[in-house]
Amino acid sequence: MNITKAWDILKENGYKETSKRSQILELFAEDDRYLTARDLLDVMQKDYPSMSFDTVYRNLATFVSLGILEETELSGERHFRMQCESDHHHHHFICMDCGNVKEIPVCPMDMIGAALPAYQIANHKFEIYGTCPECQ
Repeated sequence: MNITKAWDILKENGYKETSKRSQILELFAEDDRYLTARDLLDVMQKDYPSMSFDTVYRNLATFVSLGILEETELSGERHFRMQCESDHHHHHFICMDCGNVKEIPVCPMDMIGAALPAYQIANHKFEIYGTCPECQ
């Protein structure tokens, strides 16, 4: 997702453009990795010394609920990244060291769905975690 589309979504849902929200979106747009609230706070406190985790988490929760960011958990901590703009269904490999992401163009639901013929599946999420070649 790009910043323009993110702002369109925010404005459609009644959110005003603020410098803090702008900076958060810019940080995600510049980096394809998953980032933590701490990553954002470390950068943003240079411009906003009194900025708190609450402000960061509140904005992250809003962005996730509106589909601007996607969220995962790595090593017990929530990580976020800009929502994919891909036009096809896919999943991700996530490096646990650097947070880089690689798209996986296949879906295991093709096999799993057949194993659950009497069940109605509403949604799914599939991620693979490990170490990328650069971090090995």
